[in-house]
Amino acid sequence: MNFENRVVVITGATGGLGKVVARKFSEQGARLALISKNPEKLSDLAEELALPEDRFLTYASDLGQASTAQNILAGILSKFGQVDVLIHLVGGWSGGKTVVEVDAEQVSNMLQQHLWTTFHVTQAFLPAMLSRQWGRILVVSSPFASNPIANLAPYAIGKAAQEALIQTIAQEVKGSGVTANMLLVKTIDIQHERMHQPTPKNASWTTPEEICSNLLHLSAEEGNRINGARIPLYGNL
Repeated sequence: MNFENRVVVITGATGGLGKVVARKFSEQGARLALISKNPEKLSDLAEELALPEDRFLTYASDLGQASTAQNILAGILSKFGQVDVLIHLVGGWSGGKTVVEVDAEQVSNMLQQHLWTTFHVTQAFLPAMLSRQWGRILVVSSPFASNPIANLAPYAIGKAAQEALIQTIAQEVKGSGVTANMLLVKTIDIQHERMHQPTPKNASWTTPEEICSNLLHLSAEEGNRINGARIPLYGNL
């Protein structure tokens, strides 16, 4: 795959998954806009990738506000002139209590991290994709969004809301050249424990590299027929 003519935006770029995604897309020639709340980690990532100045931008920003996403878009368009792929990896986890016990603030935090950051960034970037009749919107979600388990209400609610947003976008962009899809992961296996120390618990975990290989396919020209998909990446477990 060749992404030399593509601009790829990666949010949550300094996380365990984000760093792998940034590296893999950079190896395919993409120009990158890397977004994270941590400026030091962003600087370290940029140094690690060792890309020339004309191939990357970094933004130490919190996407909790709509104006932030709009400002980032303006900067990307000013330098690169286009936005082709949005890989939105911002999120977090919260759980461990029943619905009766859980604090409403936990639910609010999960909605902020999963729904509202996704809403702000897609609302900002989608028009730029539609104007060029080409684009990819990708998020990593969880099977618990549609099949929640006990004591995981805040996370399941946040992910379910995010999925509803992405699936709505997928319907709205049909036939436009833009697609919106989700990869479903139970646990991101940053340390590759499933390979090195296999147990029944980690048998359904997914490595960043496995996730990234699917992101690459969905982001490529060859992924144009896939839209509105919820692709499971946890085997049959």
